[in-house]
Amino acid sequence: MTPNEKKELELFALTVREDILKSTTAAGSGHPGGSLSAADYLTYLYNKEMKVDPKNPKDNTRDRFVLSKGHGAPALYAVLARKGFFPVEDLMTLRQIGSHLQGHPNMNSTPGVDMSTGSLGQGLSVAAGMAKGAKYLGLDSNVYALEGDGELAEGEIWEALMFAAHYKLDNLCIAVDVNGLQIDGKTKDVMNSEPLDKKFDAFGCNVIKIDGHNFDELEKAFEFFHSNRNSGKPTVILMKTVKGKGVSFMENVADWHGKAANQAQLEQALKELKIKNEELRIEH
Repeated sequence: MTPNEKKELELFALTVREDILKSTTAAGSGHPGGSLSAADYLTYLYNKEMKVDPKNPKDNTRDRFVLSKGHGAPALYAVLARKGFFPVEDLMTLRQIGSHLQGHPNMNSTPGVDMSTGSLGQGLSVAAGMAKGAKYLGLDSNVYALEGDGELAEGEIWEALMFAAHYKLDNLCIAVDVNGLQIDGKTKDVMNSEPLDKKFDAFGCNVIKIDGHNFDELEKAFEFFHSNRNSGKPTVILMKTVKGKGVSFMENVADWHGKAANQAQLEQALKELKIKNEELRIEH
């Protein structure tokens, strides 16, 4: 990608992070930590990778995305709003009664959401089913899924992988947000799932490990996916990320998994993001 394209992605991701913080603070609840760690992936996915149209969100030939770690909804909502699927103003109604933006995505009420998620472990099964369906119908469509690393303790994840490998679903691209933390603490202490690369390889997947906050590496990962599009294997992108990325006092702190910032904390966080925004504009 060109330097200008990379700059635009970085600025978009900063806006997404601001939206995540503002919406969760307005709601007084939510999951900012894992939303912030996924912001760069979702920014790249919807700006560079996926074939979707905000004006026709139900187009049958579109690519699909399943946010298996449904508590990361604030990040998905921010990206969808900024891409024009619904008004940006709706973000401030997060988790309010009557809002279409609830704590976990609802495909029945939110434009651009392809699957209702929230019960961890189930999203990958749905994504695999979508990929199988696309193959059956002869559609040139890809299916993308985002898992949390803590979510990998769910047995259904591995059942879905066996299904995906058995049916040679090379149109399925699975990303794992490897931020090392979950609600109870470090994933390695709660339920150690490493070595992830060897496990996904053993389950019949093409695997690539990247820095999930580096747009050049995200580009490389999706190029890897497309280069293996006819391999008969699903692709897994293991993204090393930082929970709470972009906000100094939230980074690598498990307590921010499911807690919103108060007003003073929000102002501090937005100040930090503003400084980064200004630095980016000067650098380029």
